[in-house]
Amino acid sequence: MTLSAFDDKLKPPQPQNLAATLGNTFVFWNELKAMIETGFAPVSFEWGFTSKTTGWGLRVKSQQRTILYMTPCEGYFLASFALGEKAVKAAHQSDLPATVLKIIDSAKKYAEGRGVRLEVRSGMDVRNVEKLAIIKMAT
Repeated sequence: MTLSAFDDKLKPPQPQNLAATLGNTFVFWNELKAMIETGFAPVSFEWGFTSKTTGWGLRVKSQQRTILYMTPCEGYFLASFALGEKAVKAAHQSDLPATVLKIIDSAKKYAEGRGVRLEVRSGMDVRNVEKLAIIKMAT
């Protein structure tokens, strides 16, 4: 089973399929994209198929720096970050909820930072992802 709801390498997600797959969270998908685009312009959005286990995801970049990845799932989506230790420290000094900080602290460490994945199912989740994006880009 792939992480993404879209697992066919030959079929990238299309807007109508994305809306149907995300259901009620499609509005949050668009809200997050708009917030990131406004806050970090110029921004590029690029679909990519990483592997059979990951499937299709949307890479969100500001110039040459990746801000986050958005992975569509059935009825929700994941917002994924690679957070360096400065960003982790800044997250702990922010007003992010303890549940988000716990996810950050338990994330696996890689050379490029901690691999943090947050489920987005509500407007509050979108705001937490936006806060984390601001922290990441400021560090």
